[in-house]
Amino acid sequence: MSQPLPVQAMEQAHPLRAVPLKAVPLESVPLKVVPPESVPLRVVPPESVALEAEPFETVPLQAVLASAGDFLESLTRCVLEVLAGVRDIDQLARWVSDDVYKNLSKRVILSSRARQVTGQRSMRPSFSIGRTLLSEPLPGVIEGVVIVHGKARTRAVALRIERFGARWRASAINVL
Repeated sequence: MSQPLPVQAMEQAHPLRAVPLKAVPLESVPLKVVPPESVPLRVVPPESVALEAEPFETVPLQAVLASAGDFLESLTRCVLEVLAGVRDIDQLARWVSDDVYKNLSKRVILSSRARQVTGQRSMRPSFSIGRTLLSEPLPGVIEGVVIVHGKARTRAVALRIERFGARWRASAINVL
């Protein structure tokens, strides 16, 4: 085992080394005081300001169902990738409720253990999204089923999403 080098030998061997910073008194730093009225204000046009989501009564039902359908299909794709082990479950945390997150994390643990026992590795699943069926039992709540066609079988993913501020959030997900 080699002996540590003395400090002078290290300085000669490593000429580019970190030099400790010296403390600078605050009084020596020049400060420039600017009166508030001399600072220019930026005018923001009203159309660029992010507005709160419109109430569901003012948004046409077809527009609500279209945005919900796209969200359901994307969330279904992400959930299947999480269960296959190729996507981290933390990426879904914003889009699902706490109960759904806990249930998904349990299923992720079970599926990863099953892959370890069989010696399989995580592979991106190949599937296509089929038909999406939607219903609106209450304003701001969408229940849907997304049909997923895989190589070996066809599955159905049932989801319930609710309006959470200006976005959708899944309150129930069942992969059948």
